[in-house]
Amino acid sequence: MAGFEARNFDVPDETRSPERTTVETVTVGGAKVGRATFQPGWRWSECIKPVVGTDDCRAHHLGVLLSGVIHVAHADGSEGDINPGDVYSIEPGHDAWVVGDDVAVGVEFDATTVGTYGKG
Repeated sequence: MAGFEARNFDVPDETRSPERTTVETVTVGGAKVGRATFQPGWRWSECIKPVVGTDDCRAHHLGVLLSGVIHVAHADGSEGDINPGDVYSIEPGHDAWVVGDDVAVGVEFDATTVGTYGKG
């Protein structure tokens, strides 16, 4: 349909499933968008680091958190929580983890990160 396109994460182009993680991607309007679901107990340094092999997360994240809470600890010493409804930008050089017992779900818009996150 010219001028309009809609996609649903229930029918993703790709799904990746590292430990305690599900990343679903869709391409819409020529842009990659990702939905990341992190289970309680998820921590980047334990679940994603073994897949990508870097000391910390080297991806830039630009997104919005829909549910759960994620704590980010950056190599520069800055840290804080991302809460439901927060729009966030996280620069490369960080660890992150789910806080508490709720599943964390976020939608990300950085095409480079969406295309490669959780891939070896």
